[in-house]
Amino acid sequence: MIINQDQLRYRRKNVWEEADTKKYQDIMNFAEEYKDFISNSKSERACVRQIVARALSHGFKPLDQYQALKPGDRVIQTYREKAVLMSVVGHQGLDRGITLVGSHTDVPRLDLKPQPLYEEEKLAFLKTHYYGGIKKYQWLAVPLALHGVVCLIDGRVVEINVGDMPGDPVFAISDLLPHLAKEQMEKKLSEAVEGEQLNLLVGGIPIKQGEKERVKLAILELLYNKYGVTEEDFISAELEVVPAGTAYDIGFDRSFVGAYGQDDRVCVYNSLRAILEVGTPGRTAVALFIDKEETGSTGNTGMSGRFLQNTLADMGMLLYPNFNELSLRKILATSIALSADVTAGLDPNFEGVMEKNNAARLGGGVVVTKYTGARGKNNTNDAHAETMAFMRGLLEQNQIIWQTGELGKIDQGGGGTIAHIIAEQGFEVVDCGIALLSMHAPLEIASKADIYECYRAYKAFFAL
Repeated sequence: MIINQDQLRYRRKNVWEEADTKKYQDIMNFAEEYKDFISNSKSERACVRQIVARALSHGFKPLDQYQALKPGDRVIQTYREKAVLMSVVGHQGLDRGITLVGSHTDVPRLDLKPQPLYEEEKLAFLKTHYYGGIKKYQWLAVPLALHGVVCLIDGRVVEINVGDMPGDPVFAISDLLPHLAKEQMEKKLSEAVEGEQLNLLVGGIPIKQGEKERVKLAILELLYNKYGVTEEDFISAELEVVPAGTAYDIGFDRSFVGAYGQDDRVCVYNSLRAILEVGTPGRTAVALFIDKEETGSTGNTGMSGRFLQNTLADMGMLLYPNFNELSLRKILATSIALSADVTAGLDPNFEGVMEKNNAARLGGGVVVTKYTGARGKNNTNDAHAETMAFMRGLLEQNQIIWQTGELGKIDQGGGGTIAHIIAEQGFEVVDCGIALLSMHAPLEIASKADIYECYRAYKAFFAL
């Protein structure tokens, strides 16, 4: 058998090099819509609100509005304003399994402590507790915003968003000037800034009357006059400190998106767009948007909770008269899922942490990752070879540019996704997302080309 030598080799592709004029414009247009989404998704609740609004405008209806389900029905279910399931019922029904794309809405950030407000040297601060894996020094001396809710004991929920609207003040965490930083500069990078130093500067004008903590009292008065909240109300609040500002184009050629929270809201947006545009598929298509991935996927809104199973059970009972627990287990065991999450892109400035043969490149297309985990594949799914072959075939058939990726050298560190938790429920699962630079930083960088190819991959998967 005679075969061309090029067919023997694995050749990486670059989306930009393969794109014609029309595709180039499609990539750029798609990125503009994505930038608008992520700029207005600074918290999980805000992200979920956008998902729900777009779903309802595209014909999805809450599950409790259906008396029965049929192929083509478009369903949405939310849970505690932090998790969402969207589904388009397929021709084959649930009993043939589902195609699931699961992404997470939470991102690394700083949360306010339950009793955060204090005054020191006539300055008012809010104490924070970091959420997820961050480099603490990256959060100093940058403009920050405050997003979230305060739940009052009378049942009212007060929304607070300061720092991202025109004319808003921003907040900041101060850094030590280099002239006096001799001891700080001699510390390990991980120890140079302590978690308890991440205190947000929020005020400096004292109230006219009062014996002590007059700046703190002035802030409390301002908060009460504007929002009707008191100091005790912070105990029942979810307030998140996030980078201020919108998403940016990066580069003279505008080839990249720079934004906060692209891990993993880029996959949230791509899977949202994909399921909004799917017709009536063969298998029932499900887009799952889940919380708490950055802290271990625990809690009732995380992947370890029962939200997915409960919603599928509710759908099953609207489709089949004798649906039961065994029916649900069979659905899960015959289903296939994409764990929609990002991976590390090869950065020439830090290429020593990557093994080049197996590192993803920006511009190289959607990334299919067989395993994540740390060192000895700890806490990973490790997709079966058959599943990897299936994904290769799906992407090639739809002319989607793709690549493989691995999260750094074996002994360098590592990280995980929700893939292993989905797999534990019976699914065949593979990780599928895009590569980022500066992952978990206040500004993460993604290629517009990769974002677009990722969306195309999810759309092709939903159309099965």
